[in-house]
Amino acid sequence: MATALVPATQGERMSRVDTAWLRMDTPSNLMMIIGVWLLEPGVSHEALCQRVEERLLKYKRFRQKVVEDTMGAAWVTDRGFDLQRHVLRETLKPRRGQSHREALEARAAELAATPLDPAYPLWQLHLIEDYPDVEGRKGSAMIARIHHCIADGIALISVMLSITDGGKPPPERAQRSDDEKDWLSDAVLKPITDVAIKAIGLYGSGVTKSMEALSKPQELFGSVDLALTGAQVIKDVAAMALMDDDSPTRLKGKPGTAKRVAWCEPIPLDDVRAVGKALGASINDVLLACAAGAIGAYLRGKGDDTAGQEIRAMVPVNLRPIEKAHQLGNRFGLVPLVLPIGIANPVQRVYAVKRRMNELKGSYQPVLAFGVLAVAGLLIKPVQHALLNLFAKKATAVMTNVPGPKEPLKFCGSTLRQTMFWVPQSGDIGMGLSILSYGGGVQFGLITDSTLCPDPENIIAGFAPEFERLLLTTLMLPWGEG
Repeated sequence: MATALVPATQGERMSRVDTAWLRMDTPSNLMMIIGVWLLEPGVSHEALCQRVEERLLKYKRFRQKVVEDTMGAAWVTDRGFDLQRHVLRETLKPRRGQSHREALEARAAELAATPLDPAYPLWQLHLIEDYPDVEGRKGSAMIARIHHCIADGIALISVMLSITDGGKPPPERAQRSDDEKDWLSDAVLKPITDVAIKAIGLYGSGVTKSMEALSKPQELFGSVDLALTGAQVIKDVAAMALMDDDSPTRLKGKPGTAKRVAWCEPIPLDDVRAVGKALGASINDVLLACAAGAIGAYLRGKGDDTAGQEIRAMVPVNLRPIEKAHQLGNRFGLVPLVLPIGIANPVQRVYAVKRRMNELKGSYQPVLAFGVLAVAGLLIKPVQHALLNLFAKKATAVMTNVPGPKEPLKFCGSTLRQTMFWVPQSGDIGMGLSILSYGGGVQFGLITDSTLCPDPENIIAGFAPEFERLLLTTLMLPWGEG
């Protein structure tokens, strides 16, 4: 992203992690969070502009543009800010044989591959005033595009709640971020600072020494508690370095510059919860197992052999207190989650996912990944891209799972019937999977590279059948038999 050079004194310094996201744009993967809202009845462009003026612009970030200087980047108020440049009215015209839903998915995909103009604040809302609801009545659809350097998904959920009816943006003084250095030290790194330094020092001398230290951590770190922490840090550093590249399926490769987007209708969350309870698994375990099943079924439908195969998804992990989400910015780490796409039995797949999730508990990998992003923000672009592509080699997808409000929200007097969003994929990763619970339902969305996966709707179509198979298989288990 090309931006003008200005002295640092003219703006507020951008954090190192946010700078990393700013510089991570490539022609194949733009670092934008894309969201879709379906509203009924419809809302007008005028009403949307008024709501944005009254609520969204109370967050100063949305009036600021990004400029770069020799030290990195800064947030600078856009003195010529024009709301009409950011809140756009569109008309959706489905092609012959194309439904309104398919046309909306196509438009969202097109916008996901269209860069935001770096001369202005890095966000836009695209309102389609006349979009039919499920019964053919007049509704509206809105596509939101926000650059990841502004905020992460958890922070943007906070923003979404503040602009809906009854919401309230925080006062500007509360939006000020904690000092990055202090936050990293006090909230994340302070408890393991000495341990991390020693672990990284050992890693610098070779992974072999790090692995050897695992056999005698108390001798290295002095106390049992510190030794256990140190052993985990060393283990995680070595695991990230030694992790094999991901399985070579058709979903991996060099992405192009076009995207495809698809999402499904919600599945009742109570049904998912009931299956999880019956199997002694979490809702998350159940949903991820269904995702793995749908992806595996898609690959087998293409004639690929998935027996024994697994793919990795990089999963964001929140590292900030939830009460500080309104401060915006990015404060999350990443962990690699294995999806067992080669297990046909849906119950066995749930248990495999549960086992993988348990292995991640207590891991310091999210903190280490956050540190990698912080360091990347200080590097020149070619070096940064080389560093961040390490993540791409290890994974097939980026996956998010966000719990939304339990009750449907209101926006400008209309009901927010359905909402979906996608986070960007970095490097050469060509798939983004989103799971979002909202209003008593849970739904799946996919954004894919059109070269690697031109038909994500065929994966999406497999989610509900996979859940139905899991539900049926669970009901058929010999419950109560000794």
